[in-house]
Amino acid sequence: MENEKEKAPRSRAMTGPESRMPGNIHIEYAENVGGTLLRIARYFTREKKVLGAMLAVVVLGTLCGIYAPSLQSKAIDIISGSAEGALLSTAGLMLGVYLLYSASQLVQGLLSAKLSQSIVKRMRQELFDKIVDLPLRYLDTHANGDLMSRMTNDIENISTTVSQSLPSLFSGVLTIIGTVAVMVWYCWQLALLSLVTVALTVCATKFLSRKVRRSSRRRQELLGQLNGQVEEMIAGYRTVMAYNRQEQAAAEFAAVSNGMTKAGIQTDAVSGIMGPLSNCIGNIGFVIIAAVGGYFSFHGMISVGVISAFIVYAKQFSRPINEISQIYGQLQTAIAGAERVFYVLDEKSEDGAGRTLETGGTAEVSFRNVNFSYEPGHPVLRDFSLEVPSGRKVALVGATGSGKTTVVNLLMRFYEPDSGEIAINGQNIREASTDSLRHNIAIVLQDTVLFAGTVRGNLTYGNEHATEEQLRSVLQMSRCQEFVQLLPQGLDTPLLGAGRNLSQGQRQLLAIARAFAADPQILILDEATSNVDTQTERAIQDAMQKIMEHRTSIVIAHRLSTIRDADVIVVMDQGRIAEMGSHTQLLAAKRKYYELYMTQYAGFAT
Repeated sequence: MENEKEKAPRSRAMTGPESRMPGNIHIEYAENVGGTLLRIARYFTREKKVLGAMLAVVVLGTLCGIYAPSLQSKAIDIISGSAEGALLSTAGLMLGVYLLYSASQLVQGLLSAKLSQSIVKRMRQELFDKIVDLPLRYLDTHANGDLMSRMTNDIENISTTVSQSLPSLFSGVLTIIGTVAVMVWYCWQLALLSLVTVALTVCATKFLSRKVRRSSRRRQELLGQLNGQVEEMIAGYRTVMAYNRQEQAAAEFAAVSNGMTKAGIQTDAVSGIMGPLSNCIGNIGFVIIAAVGGYFSFHGMISVGVISAFIVYAKQFSRPINEISQIYGQLQTAIAGAERVFYVLDEKSEDGAGRTLETGGTAEVSFRNVNFSYEPGHPVLRDFSLEVPSGRKVALVGATGSGKTTVVNLLMRFYEPDSGEIAINGQNIREASTDSLRHNIAIVLQDTVLFAGTVRGNLTYGNEHATEEQLRSVLQMSRCQEFVQLLPQGLDTPLLGAGRNLSQGQRQLLAIARAFAADPQILILDEATSNVDTQTERAIQDAMQKIMEHRTSIVIAHRLSTIRDADVIVVMDQGRIAEMGSHTQLLAAKRKYYELYMTQYAGFAT
C-alpha cells in the first residue's frame, strides 16, 4: 500500500535507527516457566506411543546402568574370597547387561529424534497457521524478522532440547532415584555423605540458573531483532547504497550484534561454570567416600566390592546431576523460545466468520460516516461517506496521507472502522465472511508482490480454476502476452526470487493480469501503472476499460492523467472528502483538484 502508512504503527516498528538500538528492546513476555512447561507437555501427550516407547527404553537402560555395578561388586568379592559364586557366569551376565544398556541408548536416541521432530512439526504448523490468520494490524506492528526468528530459531531450540536434553533429563532423574535406593541399601551412612555433595550442587545450580534464564531470554529477543535488521537490509540494499548508508547500517547492526554477543557470552559462560563446578563438588565427594569407605571396610562393616560399587554409584549419581546442570542453559533457552512462540499463538486471529456476501452480479459499495485511526487520537478518516454505484469507476486522489489507501484497507477488512458502516449491496461487510468478501474483490498494489513458483501459478493465484483460454485472454488484455511468449518456458517459466528474472514493469503487468484472472465483482487499483512506461500505460488503460465494464472499480491515483475518464473523482484531504465530480466538473470548480492538476500539468494542454 502507500500513503497512510506513515501514520500506521508499522513505520515506527520496522524502520528508524531508534527501533534497532539494544537499549530500546522491549521485554514483552512474562516469565511463566510453569505455564510454558505445561503447554509444552500437552504436545507430548499427543505423541503418547512414541513417548511411552522412549520412556520404556529409558527405564530399561537405567535399570541396566544401576544393576551393572552390583554385578561388578559381586565379581570383586568373589575374586577376593569374601563371597561365593561363579566368576565366569557373573562376568558374562555383567557383559550382557552392559550390551543391553548400550543398545537401549541407541534406541533411545532414535525415539527421541522421532519425538522431537513430531512435536516440532506440529508446533511449526500451528505457528504458521496462526500467522496466516493474524489480522493485518499485528503484522504491521511487528517486525517480519522477529516472526521469522520465532518460526526458525525458537522452534529449532525446542527441537534440540526435546531430542537431546529431555532424554538425558528423564534418564538422569531415574538414575538418581535408582542409585540412591541401591546406595542406601548397601550402606546408608555413605549414602548420606553422597547426598551432601548433591545438596551443594543443587544450591550452586539454582544460584546460577537465574542469570542463565535472564541472559538467554535477552539473547533470543536480540536474535529476532537482528534477523529483522538483516531482512530489512537485504530488501532495501539499493536504497542503502544509493544514499551511502553502508557504514551507518553496519554500525546499527554492530550495536545489536554486540548486545547479542554479550548476552550470548553471559549465557554460555554461566552455563559453562555449572559443569566444572559440579565436577569439582563430585570429586570432593569421591575422596570422602573413599576415605570413609576404607574405614568401614577396615572394621568389617562393608566389603571391598561394596566400596568399589559405591565409587561407581557415586560417579553414576553425580553424572546425571552434572548433565542436568550443563543442559540447564539449553532448557532455559528452549523455554524462552517456547514463550515467544506461545505469545504469537495466543494472539487473537482475524475474525473471518459471517454470512456469505450476496452480490448477484452487482456490487454497490457504501461508506457511511466512517471514522478510523491506526492509533488512538490520530484519526485518518473523519466522518467519511461515499457511495460507489455498481459497475462504476470511482477514483480517489489527494495528497499523501489523505486517507486514500485506508479506504481500501477498510473495504478489504484488513482493518475495522472505529465507527460507521461499510456495506456492499446494503449488507454490512462486518456481517460477511472475509472469504466471501475477498473472493469478490481483486486488488493490484503499488508495491508489486509475486510469489515463488511459475508465471502460471501467479496468474491463477486468485482463481485456481482459470482455463487456458481465460489465461490467454487475460495476458492479451494486460499486455503481458508478448513478453511471456519470450520467456524460456512461457507460462511455466519459474520466477527467480519472486520475479527477479522480470523487470519491475513486467512484474506489475503480471500483478494486473492476476487481478483480471480473478474475475472479481470489485476491482481495486492502487497506483497500478506506476512502474510502466507511458506507452504501455496507455495500452493498459484501454485494456482496463474493457475489464472494468460491469465491475465496480476503485482507483487510487497520483498521476491524474490515468483517471480522467473516471465516472466520479473523489478528492480527499485529511481524511475527509474535499470535493467530488467528473474531471471536467472539478477543473471548472478550480478548487483542490484543479490545484493538483495544475501542479502536475502546468503549461500542458488539458
